[in-house]
Amino acid sequence: MVNERYFSFLRNLVQITHEEPFDYDKYLELLKVIGDSYGVAKGITQFYTTPMMEKRGIGDTYCGFDNGKGEKVLIQHRFVSETKAVITGTLYEEASRPERSAEELEEIDTLFRIVIGFVSRRRLIKKLDEFGFSDMDGYMNFRAFARFLEIASVENRLDGMIAFHFDIHNFTMVNQEVGRQNGDIVLKNFYKMLTEAIGDTGFIARLGGDKFVGIFERSKKRTIFDMFSGVAVPYDETGEKKVSIRVAAGVFLLPNPFVMRSFGDIMDKIIMAGNVAKRKVESSIVIYDDRMKAEKDRVKRVQTDFRTALENEEYVVYYQPKVDLETRKLKGAEALCRWIKDGKVIPPLEFIPILEMNMDICDLDFYMLDHVCKDIRRWLDEKREVVRVSVNFSRKHLVDVDLLDHIIDIIDKNKVPHEYIEIELTETTTDVMFRDLKRVVCGLQEQGVWTAVDDFGVGFSSLNLIRDIPWNVLKVDKTFVPKNNEDRNNMMNLMFRHVISLAQDIGLECVIEGVESIDQLEVLKENNCNIVQGYFFDRPLPLEEFEQRIDRIYYPE
Repeated sequence: MVNERYFSFLRNLVQITHEEPFDYDKYLELLKVIGDSYGVAKGITQFYTTPMMEKRGIGDTYCGFDNGKGEKVLIQHRFVSETKAVITGTLYEEASRPERSAEELEEIDTLFRIVIGFVSRRRLIKKLDEFGFSDMDGYMNFRAFARFLEIASVENRLDGMIAFHFDIHNFTMVNQEVGRQNGDIVLKNFYKMLTEAIGDTGFIARLGGDKFVGIFERSKKRTIFDMFSGVAVPYDETGEKKVSIRVAAGVFLLPNPFVMRSFGDIMDKIIMAGNVAKRKVESSIVIYDDRMKAEKDRVKRVQTDFRTALENEEYVVYYQPKVDLETRKLKGAEALCRWIKDGKVIPPLEFIPILEMNMDICDLDFYMLDHVCKDIRRWLDEKREVVRVSVNFSRKHLVDVDLLDHIIDIIDKNKVPHEYIEIELTETTTDVMFRDLKRVVCGLQEQGVWTAVDDFGVGFSSLNLIRDIPWNVLKVDKTFVPKNNEDRNNMMNLMFRHVISLAQDIGLECVIEGVESIDQLEVLKENNCNIVQGYFFDRPLPLEEFEQRIDRIYYPE
Protein backbone atom coordinates (compact mmCIF):
# COMPACT_ATOMS: atom_id res chain seq x y z
CA MET A 1 0.00 0.00 0.00
CA VAL A 2 1.39 3.40 -1.01
CA ASN A 3 2.14 5.72 1.95
CA GLU A 4 0.73 9.02 0.66
CA ARG A 5 1.83 10.91 3.75
CA TYR A 6 5.46 9.92 3.26
CA PHE A 7 5.54 10.68 -0.48
CA SER A 8 3.78 14.01 0.07
CA PHE A 9 6.39 15.01 2.63
CA LEU A 10 9.13 13.79 0.32
CA ARG A 11 7.85 15.83 -2.67
CA ASN A 12 7.33 18.98 -0.58
CA LEU A 13 10.75 18.70 1.07
CA VAL A 14 12.55 18.25 -2.25
CA GLN A 15 10.59 21.12 -3.79
CA ILE A 16 11.20 23.59 -0.95
CA THR A 17 14.93 22.81 -0.66
CA HIS A 18 15.43 23.46 -4.36
CA GLU A 19 13.34 26.61 -4.68
CA GLU A 20 15.03 29.93 -5.49
CA PRO A 21 14.76 32.17 -3.70
CA PHE A 22 14.75 29.91 -0.69
CA ASP A 23 11.89 30.49 1.79
CA TYR A 24 13.36 29.71 5.21
CA ASP A 25 10.11 30.18 7.15
CA LYS A 26 8.25 27.81 4.82
CA TYR A 27 11.05 25.26 5.24
CA LEU A 28 10.91 25.41 9.07
CA GLU A 29 7.12 25.06 9.02
CA LEU A 30 7.39 21.89 6.90
CA LEU A 31 9.98 20.42 9.27
CA LYS A 32 7.65 21.04 12.21
CA VAL A 33 4.73 19.40 10.37
CA ILE A 34 6.88 16.36 9.51
CA GLY A 35 8.14 16.12 13.08
CA ASP A 36 4.66 16.32 14.56
CA SER A 37 3.33 13.78 12.05
CA TYR A 38 5.99 11.22 12.94
CA GLY A 39 6.11 12.05 16.64
CA VAL A 40 9.68 13.39 16.49
CA ALA A 41 10.30 15.83 19.36
CA LYS A 42 13.52 17.54 18.28
CA GLY A 43 15.83 17.80 15.27
CA ILE A 44 19.41 19.18 15.31
CA THR A 45 22.11 19.45 12.63
CA GLN A 46 25.69 20.56 13.27
CA PHE A 47 28.34 21.75 10.80
CA TYR A 48 32.15 21.74 11.38
CA THR A 49 34.67 22.93 8.80
CA THR A 50 37.18 20.18 9.77
CA PRO A 51 37.28 17.08 12.01
CA MET A 52 39.59 19.03 14.33
CA MET A 53 36.94 21.74 14.70
CA GLU A 54 34.43 18.99 15.49
CA LYS A 55 36.76 17.63 18.17
CA ARG A 56 37.12 21.12 19.67
CA GLY A 57 33.38 21.74 19.46
CA ILE A 58 33.77 24.79 17.21
CA GLY A 59 31.03 24.84 14.59
CA ASP A 60 27.47 25.87 13.77
CA THR A 61 24.37 24.24 15.27
CA TYR A 62 20.88 24.42 13.69
CA CYS A 63 17.72 23.33 15.50
CA GLY A 64 14.90 22.74 13.01
CA PHE A 65 12.23 22.15 15.64
CA ASP A 66 11.98 21.36 19.34
CA ASN A 67 8.83 20.77 21.39
CA GLY A 68 10.81 20.38 24.61
CA LYS A 69 10.09 16.64 24.95
CA GLY A 70 13.10 15.22 23.15
CA GLU A 71 14.51 12.76 25.72
CA LYS A 72 15.80 9.82 23.66
CA VAL A 73 17.94 9.65 20.51
CA LEU A 74 15.93 8.28 17.60
CA ILE A 75 18.36 8.59 14.67
CA GLN A 76 21.93 9.94 14.49
CA HIS A 77 24.12 10.45 11.41
CA ARG A 78 27.64 11.77 10.74
CA PHE A 79 28.93 12.57 7.25
CA VAL A 80 32.33 13.86 6.06
CA SER A 81 32.36 15.78 2.76
CA GLU A 82 35.11 15.67 0.13
CA THR A 83 36.41 18.96 1.57
CA LYS A 84 36.61 17.22 5.01
CA ALA A 85 33.76 19.28 6.44
CA VAL A 86 31.80 17.29 9.06
CA ILE A 87 27.99 17.32 9.19
CA THR A 88 26.13 15.57 12.01
CA GLY A 89 22.40 15.21 12.58
CA THR A 90 20.35 13.90 15.49
CA LEU A 91 16.61 13.29 15.93
CA TYR A 92 15.06 12.87 19.36
CA GLU A 93 11.78 11.43 20.58
CA GLU A 94 9.94 11.04 23.87
CA ALA A 95 11.34 8.29 26.07
CA SER A 96 7.88 6.71 26.53
CA ARG A 97 7.08 6.42 22.82
CA PRO A 98 6.42 2.82 21.65
CA GLU A 99 8.93 1.14 19.37
CA ARG A 100 8.52 2.10 15.72
CA SER A 101 8.20 -0.22 12.76
CA ALA A 102 11.15 -0.73 10.43
CA GLU A 103 9.14 0.90 7.60
CA GLU A 104 8.46 4.06 9.62
CA LEU A 105 12.11 4.30 10.71
CA GLU A 106 13.17 4.02 7.07
CA GLU A 107 10.78 6.85 6.04
CA ILE A 108 12.03 9.12 8.85
CA ASP A 109 15.65 8.29 8.01
CA THR A 110 15.18 9.08 4.32
CA LEU A 111 13.51 12.41 5.03
CA PHE A 112 16.20 13.27 7.60
CA ARG A 113 19.00 12.46 5.15
CA ILE A 114 17.44 14.90 2.67
CA VAL A 115 17.40 17.58 5.38
CA ILE A 116 21.05 16.90 6.34
CA GLY A 117 22.10 16.98 2.69
CA PHE A 118 20.30 20.28 2.18
CA VAL A 119 21.81 21.86 5.32
CA SER A 120 25.32 20.70 4.45
CA ARG A 121 25.02 21.96 0.88
CA ARG A 122 23.83 25.41 1.93
CA ARG A 123 26.41 25.64 4.71
CA LEU A 124 29.25 24.62 2.39
CA ILE A 125 28.18 27.27 -0.10
CA LYS A 126 28.11 29.83 2.70
CA LYS A 127 31.53 28.74 3.93
CA LEU A 128 32.99 28.97 0.45
CA ASP A 129 31.59 32.47 0.23
CA GLU A 130 33.14 33.31 3.60
CA PHE A 131 36.50 31.86 2.56
CA GLY A 132 36.36 33.83 -0.66
CA PHE A 133 35.50 37.16 0.91
CA SER A 134 37.07 37.00 4.37
CA ASP A 135 40.44 35.98 5.77
CA MET A 136 41.20 33.31 8.36
CA ASP A 137 40.71 35.80 11.19
CA GLY A 138 37.22 36.84 10.07
CA TYR A 139 38.10 40.20 8.49
CA MET A 140 36.61 41.14 5.14
CA ASN A 141 39.37 40.84 2.52
CA PHE A 142 40.33 42.76 -0.61
CA ARG A 143 38.12 40.56 -2.81
CA ALA A 144 35.14 41.63 -0.71
CA PHE A 145 36.22 45.28 -1.00
CA ALA A 146 36.55 44.96 -4.78
CA ARG A 147 33.08 43.39 -4.96
CA PHE A 148 31.64 46.27 -2.91
CA LEU A 149 33.26 48.85 -5.20
CA GLU A 150 32.02 47.05 -8.29
CA ILE A 151 28.43 46.89 -7.07
CA ALA A 152 28.50 50.48 -5.79
CA SER A 153 29.92 51.64 -9.12
CA VAL A 154 27.16 49.93 -11.10
CA GLU A 155 24.58 51.49 -8.78
CA ASN A 156 26.23 54.95 -9.03
CA ARG A 157 26.85 55.13 -5.27
CA LEU A 158 30.56 56.08 -5.34
CA ASP A 159 30.07 59.77 -6.15
CA GLY A 160 31.68 61.99 -3.52
CA MET A 161 32.69 59.15 -1.19
CA ILE A 162 36.05 58.96 0.61
CA ALA A 163 38.38 55.98 0.11
CA PHE A 164 41.31 55.20 2.41
CA HIS A 165 44.32 52.96 2.96
CA PHE A 166 46.08 52.91 6.31
CA ASP A 167 48.70 51.22 8.47
CA ILE A 168 48.37 51.38 12.25
CA HIS A 169 51.12 53.56 13.70
CA ASN A 170 53.73 51.51 15.65
CA PHE A 171 51.47 48.47 16.03
CA THR A 172 54.55 46.35 16.76
CA MET A 173 54.98 48.39 19.94
CA VAL A 174 51.34 47.73 20.85
CA ASN A 175 51.99 43.98 20.60
CA GLN A 176 55.10 44.37 22.74
CA GLU A 177 53.22 46.41 25.32
CA VAL A 178 50.07 44.28 25.77
CA GLY A 179 51.13 40.96 24.23
CA ARG A 180 50.32 39.50 20.84
CA GLN A 181 47.05 37.91 21.98
CA ASN A 182 45.75 41.20 23.37
CA GLY A 183 47.16 42.94 20.30
CA ASP A 184 44.90 40.77 18.16
CA ILE A 185 41.95 41.83 20.32
CA VAL A 186 42.93 45.49 19.90
CA LEU A 187 43.06 45.06 16.13
CA LYS A 188 39.69 43.31 16.03
CA ASN A 189 38.05 45.92 18.27
CA PHE A 190 39.47 48.81 16.23
CA TYR A 191 38.11 47.14 13.10
CA LYS A 192 34.68 46.77 14.73
CA MET A 193 34.70 50.40 15.87
CA LEU A 194 35.50 51.60 12.35
CA THR A 195 32.95 49.22 10.82
CA GLU A 196 30.23 50.63 13.06
CA ALA A 197 31.28 54.23 12.35
CA ILE A 198 31.35 53.63 8.59
CA GLY A 199 27.96 51.92 8.58
CA ASP A 200 26.20 49.89 5.90
CA THR A 201 26.79 52.47 3.16
CA GLY A 202 30.57 52.02 3.34
CA PHE A 203 33.06 49.20 3.72
CA ILE A 204 36.35 48.29 5.39
CA ALA A 205 38.62 45.34 4.63
CA ARG A 206 42.00 44.08 5.79
CA LEU A 207 44.83 43.62 3.30
CA GLY A 208 46.93 41.78 5.87
CA GLY A 209 48.64 42.51 9.19
CA ASP A 210 47.64 46.01 10.29
CA LYS A 211 46.92 47.28 6.76
CA PHE A 212 43.34 48.19 5.87
CA VAL A 213 41.40 49.73 3.00
CA GLY A 214 37.88 51.07 2.90
CA ILE A 215 35.42 53.67 1.77
CA PHE A 216 32.76 55.77 3.50
CA GLU A 217 30.28 58.57 2.89
CA ARG A 218 31.67 62.11 3.03
CA SER A 219 29.19 63.05 5.77
CA LYS A 220 31.17 60.80 8.12
CA LYS A 221 34.53 62.41 7.35
CA ARG A 222 34.97 64.16 10.72
CA THR A 223 34.12 61.02 12.72
CA ILE A 224 36.40 58.72 10.76
CA PHE A 225 39.28 61.21 10.58
CA ASP A 226 39.07 61.70 14.35
CA MET A 227 39.40 57.94 14.79
CA PHE A 228 42.37 57.87 12.41
CA SER A 229 44.04 60.61 14.46
CA GLY A 230 43.73 58.70 17.71
CA VAL A 231 41.19 56.59 19.55
CA ALA A 232 41.30 54.52 22.76
CA VAL A 233 40.68 50.86 21.97
CA PRO A 234 39.83 48.37 24.77
CA TYR A 235 41.27 44.89 24.98
CA ASP A 236 39.54 43.44 28.06
CA GLU A 237 35.93 42.45 28.73
CA THR A 238 35.25 45.39 31.05
CA GLY A 239 36.64 47.96 28.62
CA GLU A 240 38.90 49.43 31.30
CA LYS A 241 42.21 48.39 29.72
CA LYS A 242 42.83 50.45 26.60
CA VAL A 243 45.58 51.47 24.21
CA SER A 244 45.67 54.50 21.95
CA ILE A 245 45.58 53.66 18.25
CA ARG A 246 46.58 56.09 15.49
CA VAL A 247 47.07 55.43 11.82
CA ALA A 248 49.05 56.66 8.85
CA ALA A 249 46.28 57.00 6.28
CA GLY A 250 46.21 57.78 2.60
CA VAL A 251 42.88 59.26 1.53
CA PHE A 252 41.25 59.90 -1.84
CA LEU A 253 38.25 62.23 -2.01
CA LEU A 254 36.23 60.83 -4.89
CA PRO A 255 34.80 63.59 -7.10
CA ASN A 256 31.11 63.93 -7.84
CA PRO A 257 30.38 62.48 -10.33
CA PHE A 258 32.95 59.66 -10.27
CA VAL A 259 33.28 56.87 -12.83
CA MET A 260 35.39 53.86 -11.79
CA ARG A 261 36.93 52.22 -14.84
CA SER A 262 39.07 49.84 -12.77
CA PHE A 263 39.98 49.26 -9.12
CA GLY A 264 43.28 51.04 -9.79
CA ASP A 265 41.37 54.32 -10.16
CA ILE A 266 40.95 54.20 -6.39
CA MET A 267 43.65 51.82 -5.11
CA ASP A 268 46.59 53.54 -6.82
CA LYS A 269 45.67 56.86 -5.27
CA ILE A 270 45.06 55.72 -1.69
CA ILE A 271 48.24 53.61 -1.69
CA MET A 272 50.30 56.54 -3.02
CA ALA A 273 48.92 58.84 -0.35
CA GLY A 274 49.35 56.13 2.27
CA ASN A 275 53.04 55.74 1.43
CA VAL A 276 53.52 59.48 1.92
CA ALA A 277 51.75 59.28 5.28
CA LYS A 278 53.98 56.41 6.42
CA ARG A 279 57.14 58.39 5.64
CA LYS A 280 56.09 61.13 8.04
CA VAL A 281 57.50 60.91 11.55
CA GLU A 282 54.10 61.13 13.23
CA SER A 283 50.96 59.28 12.24
CA SER A 284 49.01 61.38 9.81
CA ILE A 285 46.29 61.67 7.22
CA VAL A 286 47.49 62.52 3.71
CA ILE A 287 44.95 63.40 1.03
CA TYR A 288 45.82 62.43 -2.53
CA ASP A 289 46.42 65.11 -5.13
CA ASP A 290 47.79 65.00 -8.67
CA ARG A 291 51.27 66.03 -7.52
CA MET A 292 51.63 62.61 -5.91
CA LYS A 293 51.27 60.99 -9.31
CA ALA A 294 54.06 63.20 -10.62
CA GLU A 295 56.18 62.30 -7.57
CA LYS A 296 55.50 58.60 -8.08
CA ASP A 297 56.60 58.90 -11.70
CA ARG A 298 59.78 60.70 -10.58
CA VAL A 299 60.55 57.97 -8.05
CA LYS A 300 60.03 55.32 -10.70
CA ARG A 301 62.35 57.15 -13.13
CA VAL A 302 65.14 57.40 -10.53
CA GLN A 303 64.80 53.71 -9.65
CA THR A 304 64.64 52.70 -13.33
CA ASP A 305 67.68 54.81 -14.25
CA PHE A 306 69.77 53.65 -11.30
CA ARG A 307 71.43 50.58 -12.85
CA THR A 308 72.29 52.35 -16.08
CA ALA A 309 73.64 55.36 -14.17
CA LEU A 310 75.77 53.04 -12.05
CA GLU A 311 77.19 51.25 -15.10
CA ASN A 312 77.90 54.56 -16.85
CA GLU A 313 79.54 55.95 -13.69
CA GLU A 314 77.20 58.93 -13.62
CA TYR A 315 77.52 58.94 -9.82
CA VAL A 316 80.56 61.01 -8.91
CA VAL A 317 82.48 61.39 -5.65
CA TYR A 318 82.70 64.90 -4.20
CA TYR A 319 84.96 65.47 -1.19
CA GLN A 320 84.18 67.85 1.68
CA PRO A 321 87.31 68.69 3.68
CA LYS A 322 87.62 68.30 7.45
CA VAL A 323 89.85 70.91 9.05
CA ASP A 324 91.83 71.01 12.30
CA LEU A 325 91.06 74.41 13.86
CA GLU A 326 94.34 74.57 15.78
CA THR A 327 96.70 73.84 12.90
CA ARG A 328 94.38 74.94 10.03
CA LYS A 329 95.52 71.72 8.36
CA LEU A 330 93.41 69.45 6.17
CA LYS A 331 92.59 66.61 8.53
CA GLY A 332 90.40 64.42 6.37
CA ALA A 333 87.36 64.44 4.08
CA GLU A 334 83.88 63.06 3.73
CA ALA A 335 82.96 61.43 0.41
CA LEU A 336 79.59 62.72 -0.84
CA CYS A 337 77.68 61.48 -3.86
CA ARG A 338 76.54 63.65 -6.75
CA TRP A 339 74.65 62.41 -9.80
CA ILE A 340 75.76 64.06 -13.04
CA LYS A 341 73.17 63.36 -15.71
CA ASP A 342 73.27 65.04 -19.12
CA GLY A 343 75.74 67.58 -17.79
CA LYS A 344 73.51 68.57 -14.87
CA VAL A 345 74.46 67.96 -11.23
CA ILE A 346 71.54 66.33 -9.38
CA PRO A 347 71.75 67.00 -5.62
CA PRO A 348 71.59 64.00 -3.28
CA LEU A 349 68.21 64.91 -1.76
CA GLU A 350 66.65 64.26 -5.16
CA PHE A 351 67.82 60.66 -5.41
CA ILE A 352 69.31 59.32 -2.13
CA PRO A 353 65.93 59.09 -0.27
CA ILE A 354 64.49 57.24 -3.27
CA LEU A 355 67.34 54.73 -3.35
CA GLU A 356 66.80 54.29 0.41
CA MET A 357 63.33 52.93 -0.35
CA ASN A 358 64.89 49.63 -1.39
CA MET A 359 68.34 48.04 -1.35
CA ASP A 360 69.67 50.13 -4.26
CA ILE A 361 71.32 52.42 -1.72
CA CYS A 362 73.57 49.53 -0.65
CA ASP A 363 74.93 49.10 -4.18
CA LEU A 364 75.56 52.84 -4.38
CA ASP A 365 77.45 52.79 -1.06
CA PHE A 366 79.73 50.00 -2.29
CA TYR A 367 80.23 51.90 -5.54
CA MET A 368 81.25 55.03 -3.60
CA LEU A 369 83.66 53.09 -1.40
CA ASP A 370 85.27 51.50 -4.45
CA HIS A 371 85.76 54.87 -6.18
CA VAL A 372 87.16 56.45 -3.01
CA CYS A 373 89.62 53.58 -2.67
CA LYS A 374 90.68 54.00 -6.31
CA ASP A 375 91.32 57.72 -5.69
CA ILE A 376 93.33 57.05 -2.52
CA ARG A 377 95.40 54.38 -4.26
CA ARG A 378 96.24 56.82 -7.04
CA TRP A 379 97.14 59.57 -4.55
CA LEU A 380 99.48 57.18 -2.78
CA ASP A 381 101.09 56.17 -6.06
CA GLU A 382 101.51 59.87 -6.96
CA LYS A 383 103.20 60.51 -3.59
CA ARG A 384 100.57 63.02 -2.54
CA GLU A 385 99.84 63.65 1.14
CA VAL A 386 96.83 61.42 1.73
CA VAL A 387 94.13 62.03 4.35
CA ARG A 388 91.57 59.67 5.80
CA VAL A 389 88.26 59.68 3.88
CA SER A 390 84.91 58.78 5.42
CA VAL A 391 82.23 56.99 3.38
CA ASN A 392 78.55 56.90 4.40
CA PHE A 393 76.84 53.54 4.71
CA SER A 394 73.06 53.21 5.03
CA ARG A 395 71.62 51.31 7.99
CA LYS A 396 69.99 49.02 5.42
CA HIS A 397 73.37 47.29 5.17
CA LEU A 398 72.91 45.91 8.67
CA VAL A 399 70.75 43.04 7.40
CA ASP A 400 73.78 41.82 5.42
CA VAL A 401 75.59 39.24 7.57
CA ASP A 402 78.61 39.46 5.25
CA LEU A 403 78.83 43.28 5.28
CA LEU A 404 82.21 43.32 6.99
CA ASP A 405 83.72 40.97 4.38
CA HIS A 406 82.26 43.04 1.53
CA ILE A 407 83.81 46.27 2.88
CA ILE A 408 87.23 44.72 3.51
CA ASP A 409 87.22 43.02 0.09
CA ILE A 410 86.71 46.38 -1.67
CA ILE A 411 89.46 48.08 0.36
CA ASP A 412 91.92 45.23 -0.14
CA LYS A 413 91.12 44.84 -3.83
CA ASN A 414 92.30 48.43 -4.31
CA LYS A 415 95.35 47.84 -2.07
CA VAL A 416 94.48 50.71 0.25
CA PRO A 417 95.88 50.71 3.80
CA HIS A 418 92.92 50.33 6.15
CA GLU A 419 93.73 53.41 8.22
CA TYR A 420 92.82 55.68 5.29
CA ILE A 421 89.16 54.55 5.31
CA GLU A 422 86.45 55.62 7.73
CA ILE A 423 82.94 54.12 7.57
CA GLU A 424 80.11 56.39 8.76
CA LEU A 425 77.00 54.70 10.12
CA THR A 426 73.86 56.25 11.59
CA GLU A 427 72.18 55.36 14.86
CA THR A 428 69.50 52.65 15.01
CA THR A 429 66.21 52.48 16.91
CA THR A 430 65.79 48.72 17.47
CA ASP A 431 67.64 46.27 19.68
CA VAL A 432 68.25 43.87 16.80
CA MET A 433 69.78 46.54 14.57
CA PHE A 434 71.81 47.83 17.53
CA ARG A 435 73.39 44.38 17.93
CA ASP A 436 74.13 44.22 14.20
CA LEU A 437 75.61 47.72 14.31
CA LYS A 438 77.88 46.74 17.19
CA ARG A 439 78.98 43.58 15.37
CA VAL A 440 79.94 45.52 12.23
CA VAL A 441 81.74 48.34 14.08
CA CYS A 442 83.72 45.89 16.21
CA GLY A 443 84.67 43.92 13.10
CA LEU A 444 85.88 47.04 11.29
CA GLN A 445 87.87 48.07 14.37
CA GLU A 446 89.65 44.72 14.37
CA GLN A 447 90.57 45.30 10.73
CA GLY A 448 91.98 48.75 11.46
CA VAL A 449 89.20 50.58 9.60
CA TRP A 450 87.97 53.74 11.30
CA THR A 451 84.29 54.05 12.23
CA ALA A 452 82.13 57.10 12.87
CA VAL A 453 78.62 57.51 14.25
CA ASP A 454 76.96 60.04 11.95
CA ASP A 455 74.47 62.82 12.78
CA PHE A 456 74.79 62.43 16.55
CA GLY A 457 72.18 64.63 18.23
CA VAL A 458 69.67 64.58 15.36
CA GLY A 459 67.64 61.48 16.16
CA PHE A 460 67.09 59.65 19.43
CA SER A 461 70.73 58.97 20.18
CA SER A 462 71.46 57.68 23.66
CA LEU A 463 74.64 57.32 25.64
CA ASN A 464 74.40 53.55 25.01
CA LEU A 465 75.39 54.30 21.43
CA ILE A 466 78.81 55.60 22.47
CA ARG A 467 79.11 53.52 25.63
CA ASP A 468 78.55 50.06 24.12
CA ILE A 469 80.02 50.51 20.62
CA PRO A 470 83.76 51.25 20.18
CA TRP A 471 83.58 54.12 17.68
CA ASN A 472 86.61 56.16 16.62
CA VAL A 473 84.72 59.29 15.62
CA LEU A 474 81.60 61.11 16.82
CA LYS A 475 80.11 63.33 14.11
CA VAL A 476 77.92 65.99 15.68
CA ASP A 477 75.21 67.61 13.58
CA LYS A 478 75.16 71.41 13.44
CA THR A 479 71.65 71.51 14.93
CA PHE A 480 73.16 70.26 18.19
CA VAL A 481 75.70 73.11 18.32
CA PRO A 482 74.60 76.07 20.52
CA LYS A 483 74.58 79.60 19.17
CA ASN A 484 77.28 82.03 20.21
CA ASN A 485 74.81 84.49 21.71
CA GLU A 486 73.12 81.91 23.91
CA ASP A 487 73.54 81.80 27.68
CA ARG A 488 76.50 79.56 28.49
CA ASN A 489 74.46 77.87 31.21
CA ASN A 490 71.32 77.18 29.21
CA MET A 491 70.31 73.58 28.52
CA MET A 492 71.66 73.45 24.97
CA ASN A 493 75.09 74.73 25.97
CA LEU A 494 75.31 72.45 28.99
CA MET A 495 74.27 69.35 27.02
CA PHE A 496 76.66 70.11 24.17
CA ARG A 497 79.57 70.84 26.48
CA HIS A 498 79.12 67.69 28.56
CA VAL A 499 78.49 65.34 25.61
CA ILE A 500 81.61 66.60 23.85
CA SER A 501 83.66 66.38 27.05
CA LEU A 502 82.42 62.84 27.70
CA ALA A 503 83.16 61.74 24.14
CA GLN A 504 86.68 63.15 24.28
CA ASP A 505 87.31 61.60 27.70
CA ILE A 506 86.54 58.13 26.33
CA GLY A 507 88.81 58.72 23.36
CA LEU A 508 86.40 59.69 20.59
CA GLU A 509 87.46 62.17 17.94
CA CYS A 510 84.68 64.77 17.59
CA VAL A 511 83.86 66.24 14.19
CA ILE A 512 81.36 69.08 13.95
CA GLU A 513 79.38 69.24 10.71
CA GLY A 514 77.79 72.20 8.95
CA VAL A 515 80.08 74.97 10.27
CA GLU A 516 79.34 78.13 8.31
CA SER A 517 80.18 81.15 10.48
CA ILE A 518 82.91 82.65 12.63
CA ASP A 519 80.47 82.66 15.57
CA GLN A 520 80.16 78.88 15.36
CA LEU A 521 83.94 78.56 15.31
CA GLU A 522 84.19 80.55 18.53
CA VAL A 523 81.71 78.26 20.28
CA LEU A 524 83.59 75.20 19.08
CA LYS A 525 86.95 76.55 20.23
CA GLU A 526 85.53 77.26 23.67
CA ASN A 527 84.41 73.62 23.89
CA ASN A 528 87.70 72.19 22.55
CA CYS A 529 86.08 70.98 19.32
CA ASN A 530 88.97 71.20 16.89
CA ILE A 531 87.85 69.23 13.83
CA VAL A 532 85.15 70.78 11.68
CA GLN A 533 83.66 70.56 8.22
CA GLY A 534 81.35 72.98 6.52
CA TYR A 535 81.00 75.84 4.09
CA PHE A 536 83.10 78.17 6.27
CA PHE A 537 86.14 76.32 4.91
CA ASP A 538 84.91 74.42 1.87
CA ARG A 539 81.81 73.14 0.17
CA PRO A 540 81.92 69.56 -1.17
CA LEU A 541 84.57 69.66 -3.91
CA PRO A 542 84.81 67.74 -7.17
CA LEU A 543 87.84 65.49 -7.46
CA GLU A 544 90.14 67.92 -9.29
CA GLU A 545 89.51 70.77 -6.83
CA PHE A 546 89.95 68.49 -3.84
CA GLU A 547 93.28 67.29 -5.19
CA GLN A 548 94.39 70.93 -5.37
CA ARG A 549 93.28 71.28 -1.74
CA ILE A 550 95.37 68.22 -0.81
CA ASP A 551 98.40 69.76 -2.43
CA ARG A 552 97.97 73.00 -0.42
CA ILE A 553 97.16 71.00 2.76
CA TYR A 554 97.03 74.15 4.98
CA TYR A 555 94.21 76.72 5.12
CA PRO A 556 95.16 80.41 5.38
CA GLU A 557 94.39 82.24 8.64
